[in-house]
Amino acid sequence: MQEAAHILNESHTSTAAAIPRQPLTSDVTWDAARLKPTDGMVHIDADAMGELRALVASLRNDPLPLEALEPEDFRLDACRRMMAHVKQTLTNGVGFVIIDKLPMDEFSKAEAKAIYWVLSQMVSRPVAQSWDGKMIYDVTDLGKPPGNGVRPDVTNAEQNFHTDNSYNLCAPDYVALLCLRPAKQGGISSIVSFHTVYNEMLARHPKLVDRLFAPYLFDRNKEHAPDAPPVISHPLMQMEHGRLTSRLSHRHVINGYRMAGMELDAMGEDALETLEATMNQSHLIREFFFEPGQIQIVDNRRLGHRRTGYTDFDAPDMKRHLVRLWLRNEGRRSYNG
Repeated sequence: MQEAAHILNESHTSTAAAIPRQPLTSDVTWDAARLKPTDGMVHIDADAMGELRALVASLRNDPLPLEALEPEDFRLDACRRMMAHVKQTLTNGVGFVIIDKLPMDEFSKAEAKAIYWVLSQMVSRPVAQSWDGKMIYDVTDLGKPPGNGVRPDVTNAEQNFHTDNSYNLCAPDYVALLCLRPAKQGGISSIVSFHTVYNEMLARHPKLVDRLFAPYLFDRNKEHAPDAPPVISHPLMQMEHGRLTSRLSHRHVINGYRMAGMELDAMGEDALETLEATMNQSHLIREFFFEPGQIQIVDNRRLGHRRTGYTDFDAPDMKRHLVRLWLRNEGRRSYNG
């Protein structure tokens, strides 16, 4: 069994009195039937596209490293209006957007990434996505099976619903993905509202709700300093600033208890598996198939996301390739914030 020093116990403030006992109601409390096809869709209008073309032309004449680019360096009035609508949709609307889309037959992959980097900063600040400080993350199959130290997003394996960086100290507020190339087959992206899932749990399994707000152990996936604890303890759900937020990765919970040499209590296991089954009900889920040039941004604290397994093309330049950013304004820009 791991010693206590090898488990990072994260403090949490949710009390039994703070746990919602009535169904949650807001625009982010949706299911597939309640969403319109246009919900979350944001189209780049002619004025905004003209500004993006000017941005690319400027970089072709006067290049800069990607991470040095800032919105203030360019004339982007229409883009600012578009991204203000994106931020409003993420904060007070359905909690996700699909920006449709960058013309990949006109822009190179590097130019699309530059546009994506600049637009994303209008939502929130990009932060490190790994302990070694990587800010821009290529989501593509590296040919390794998922496991401790290998993230599922660099494999072609199916993913469970999860939130990014649930297994460490400082999860991003938003997760952004730019599609450069989709898979040959599969790789369908899905999202689910944790607020709707919570309402289902409250109605059907009320005795399990409180356990979701108590600590679980998570494998930290080797994303920490060499001498730091490899396991972290925190709840699956919390009340933060008066709203319900979630941090979940089923695989990392299972691995966390295995690494600690501890057994998950019976109610904890029942709550975890019931939550998993509830999230996977088809009528709760919104699915997307990424098209080249589309940008997806999701609220990483109120929505879960996943991806089906996929089959890739053989040619390296045809393989599925997404580019991910983590966005968060609070704390430092380092991985643990």
